[in-house]
Amino acid sequence: MNIQRPTENKLQALRSIGSATASAELRNLGLRDSHIKGISSITPGTSIAGTAVTLQFMPRREDQYPDGNEYLDPESQLHRHVLYAAQSGDIVVVDARSDMSSGVFGEMMLTYLKGKKGAGVVIDGCIRDSAYAKQLGLGIWVRGTTPNWHAQTNIFPFAVNVPVACGGRLVFPGDVIIADDDGAVVVPHTYVDSLIEKGSVHAEWEEFSKARLLEGGDMRKYYPLRNDARAEYEEWKKQKD
Repeated sequence: MNIQRPTENKLQALRSIGSATASAELRNLGLRDSHIKGISSITPGTSIAGTAVTLQFMPRREDQYPDGNEYLDPESQLHRHVLYAAQSGDIVVVDARSDMSSGVFGEMMLTYLKGKKGAGVVIDGCIRDSAYAKQLGLGIWVRGTTPNWHAQTNIFPFAVNVPVACGGRLVFPGDVIIADDDGAVVVPHTYVDSLIEKGSVHAEWEEFSKARLLEGGDMRKYYPLRNDARAEYEEWKKQKD
């Protein structure tokens, strides 16, 4: 599948905007809810934005995925193939059906993604080898952890780079994910430029307003920014530049 990736400058702008402002501005742009629910960061302080490559799991059925050990016919295991497709800065988004007993990736797969300079993973399910994973330098958003390998129990990898449901949100390959300590949001690729335009302005006036509030300023004047604070804000921007 041909995925169009935003430039690094655009991804940096989205990282700076962050998930909370992105969620609010996407709502203003007509997307009711972009938040991927039920997952949280196990790498606190990490903030990423990157292009989604996707992996879909399905319920385990033995005629489709026979029982076997972890290393049986490795190249048939599609959780490897989504990593093959990942490029520098990409985020692997996984529909693991909210399953809490299968570790979609472990230390070897995550090490490979890190080596390819991937940004991280967003998984509606679990990983294993979490102590190692937390120290690896990837951003990791999951439902939880487990000692089990990826297809040991209830689910198996079914398709790569197809539309997936992750935490109640629809994610297409090529969408952008913004993820930080507040959570992860989906930015449809056609909304990237509009979000950067709206979100950058939002983030900038909030920076000004926070500075004034820390100085004891009146919240009624500075949040949201009232018209009689606009001239002060414009002067602050000039001095900042």
